[in-house]
Amino acid sequence: TEFSYETLARRFRELAFLNSGVEISISDEKDDKSKTFFAEGGIVSYVKFLNKSKGLLIDEPVYIQGKYEDILVEISLLYNDSYNEAIYSFVNNIHTDGGGTHEAGFKAAYTKIFNSFVNKHGLLKEKFNLTGDDIREGMSAILSVKMNEPVFEGQTKGKLGSSKAKTAVENVMYNYLTDYLEENPSIVKRILDKAIQAFRAREAARKAKELTRRKNALEVSTLPGKLADCQEKDPSKSEIFIVEGDSAGGSAKQCRHRKFQAILPLKGKILNVEKARYDKILSNNEIKSIITALGTGISKDDFNIEKLRYHKIIIMTDADVDGAHITTLLLTYFFRYMRQIIERGYLYIAKPPLYKIKKGKMERYIHDEEEMEDFLLDSGLVDIEIDELPEHRYKEVFKNLLAYDDLLNKFARKGLYRPLMSELAVYEGLNASNFSQEGFIEDLFQYLKDKGAFEHYKNTEIEYNYEFDRYNIVVESETKRFVFNTEFMSTPEFKELRRLGVFVSELGSKPYKVKVNGDVKTFDNVKELITFIEERGKKGLSIQRYKGLGEMNPEQLWETTVDPERRSLYQVKIEDAEAADELFSLLMGDIVAPRREFIEENALKAKNIDI
Repeated sequence: TEFSYETLARRFRELAFLNSGVEISISDEKDDKSKTFFAEGGIVSYVKFLNKSKGLLIDEPVYIQGKYEDILVEISLLYNDSYNEAIYSFVNNIHTDGGGTHEAGFKAAYTKIFNSFVNKHGLLKEKFNLTGDDIREGMSAILSVKMNEPVFEGQTKGKLGSSKAKTAVENVMYNYLTDYLEENPSIVKRILDKAIQAFRAREAARKAKELTRRKNALEVSTLPGKLADCQEKDPSKSEIFIVEGDSAGGSAKQCRHRKFQAILPLKGKILNVEKARYDKILSNNEIKSIITALGTGISKDDFNIEKLRYHKIIIMTDADVDGAHITTLLLTYFFRYMRQIIERGYLYIAKPPLYKIKKGKMERYIHDEEEMEDFLLDSGLVDIEIDELPEHRYKEVFKNLLAYDDLLNKFARKGLYRPLMSELAVYEGLNASNFSQEGFIEDLFQYLKDKGAFEHYKNTEIEYNYEFDRYNIVVESETKRFVFNTEFMSTPEFKELRRLGVFVSELGSKPYKVKVNGDVKTFDNVKELITFIEERGKKGLSIQRYKGLGEMNPEQLWETTVDPERRSLYQVKIEDAEAADELFSLLMGDIVAPRREFIEENALKAKNIDI
């Protein structure tokens, strides 16, 4: 039996939130990973965790706890500035992703209590028929019920069928929520204002849909004009490519297999649905084309997965940053408004090539920078001998040397130059704790000086920090001052540099010696060595970089991206809905600070970014 660390960690995190005060630890000895989960605040902490990347309408979660007969009910909810509701319900710690009677009771009670309060106090100046969907827009809630002998619908326990649970939730909410609304009029006003905006957007969307339906009733075909449909009517045998750009769309239409492949070109970047209301989404031409082509509808009322016209929906964008952005916009749309398509396994992402390489009669397509790096290394290391390294280590060592060189470039752009950082990368015994040891720091400083590591700096010195009883090494250029101390040594970037420095040490001492067909070549530094290997790999190669899908002719597009026998596809899956929700909010939402923190934390994982 094979266990997934991430799946178990996700479940243990969930259990820690649902059971306040319980500490749960998980350790993966194989990959040296471990986590401990503890949530003293219980589901209040849970709902805060789910909303940490969102703008909040209310500062602190509403918390409701009570007992009805033998059923325990616990609820925590927040409102954020998004246009979606997210209710996570549980029965005896089992996630009921299909909802059920407890969730129905929560929704019914909340709508009734809120509307009664609003009407009682005459808070609506105009007559609005606010629905539960309007009132819950932006709501994020955790509902946990604990009861004896729950009845579930189906074998997966995804939906609760016990009628007593509905009654219990309604009773507990009536006892608490009315008092909360009475005591917090400013919060009621904020929720009401948001609900009114949701009502207006819903009405505008309804009118737009009615207009579209009336218009479609007069037309022979309701499919979008730019869709090149397929002949096959069986969805399980049909696929549609959602293609970036009219140019690539035109080539795709020419090369596709008309029997079962449909093509829908999109013009430009689609709307970011994370920042748009429902009415704006429905008025966007590109999204309207997707909705109409797929045939499912979009809203909660009329979305029907059984009407889906294709069981393979393939997002096909350029293999660059703009293409990745369009893919992300489309994924956001499908996650927020057509999630069942992902859950059924119908959504895919095409992997078009980034390069075409030729050498003599050999032709090959390369899909990304990492594959290109591998190819050039494999070619460049042919007939190479390095005495200090066994041959089976060549590839791994040089892959890490490329990452090392890239990281040195990043440091250099900040003003921390190669002579200094390359010596710090390999200095034996260096770690964050050394800076309390005066002798160690003096030896390090003298070593760097002797190696010429300070050549780009006008001033260098050892500085004593009285507050922390530590020693720092300070270097100053004309415009910048850098302090090497415990904090600097603890940064992810420097830790990564030290990790990569181990591979530099495997090459032995400078100058590095390499035999090429028996001839010995020497290199003063890593940069010279890897440049030599890369140039050997490129020798005799013709390299074409595709800036976009439109640069490929129909034949090339067919053989690389469209042909089912030769193409590469990624299937889109949701393994952790909570994490996915947080990621889309973080990357596509309005709140800047968490996004900046995410980028800083993950910067080392990104390489070869187009600028």
